[in-house]
Amino acid sequence: MKERGIAQQFSIKDLEHFTGVKSHTIRAWEQRYDLLVPKRTATNIRYYSGDDLKKLLNVSYLMHHGMKISKIAKLGQKPLLDRVNEVQIAEGGMNAVFSRLKLSMLNYDEAAFHELVKEHSDEFGLDRTILEVFLPFLSQIGVLWLTNSICPAQEHFISHLMRQVLNAAVDGFKDEILSDAPVAVLYLPEREIHDISLLFIHFLCRKYSIRSIFLGASVPFSDLLGVAEQFPNARFVSYCTTYPASSEAQAYVDLISSEFAGLDNKFLLAGKAFEGCASNDLVTTVTNGEELAAVLFA
Repeated sequence: MKERGIAQQFSIKDLEHFTGVKSHTIRAWEQRYDLLVPKRTATNIRYYSGDDLKKLLNVSYLMHHGMKISKIAKLGQKPLLDRVNEVQIAEGGMNAVFSRLKLSMLNYDEAAFHELVKEHSDEFGLDRTILEVFLPFLSQIGVLWLTNSICPAQEHFISHLMRQVLNAAVDGFKDEILSDAPVAVLYLPEREIHDISLLFIHFLCRKYSIRSIFLGASVPFSDLLGVAEQFPNARFVSYCTTYPASSEAQAYVDLISSEFAGLDNKFLLAGKAFEGCASNDLVTTVTNGEELAAVLFA
């Protein structure tokens, strides 16, 4: 836990969650190599700084690429960073991408974020960048936030940059949608605020000539009925991260089935919470973005 008023303080468990290096391994490296030197609060609780976390991220990255801890521990700060850059250039791959993305978030480094996105998009396309980089990284952020490994400001920073990329991509298709194109109404249920996955669907809809109407986060259920009156043939699409909870997901499906009975609208609901929920003629449930896209763009 971080103490109020002190920035960038991490417990050893925070470091484990963020880097994947086990707590007992971190302690062993401290004792054997003086790799990290934890500080103590006024109440004698051990904690690590943001610089400690960044160093451990880089150490973990080099070990993943075959370098022994005994050699890494001898490197000073600049040689360590130089070595990481060399390996990233030589090896590439997703581990390098996620490592760079984590560091851009920790350092509030917008330039580094955009450089990474441009490199990956130029090579693989924006679709794959979002699907293979943005969405998996957001899943990691959820764990890091819950374990207090990052502060809300860091989550907001990286999420805002991702939204910028997606919104710009959507705008690029705004003049290409025909008035008679099929309509998808994109929304998140009440209390659900994580909208980046939904923005990705918005981007794909525009790319594949579906007229997507983006309602955004935390839409009251009663409002959906009003939208359905205006778009009687529209498909409602939602990609949920935290709400509804798994224990409430089937009840949400049942509510839709009851309130929209007799209408021509269909619903496509995605998210891990819907695993095990029964689909019907009105509501289709899937558990992830790939399945959602496969159904929506079939």
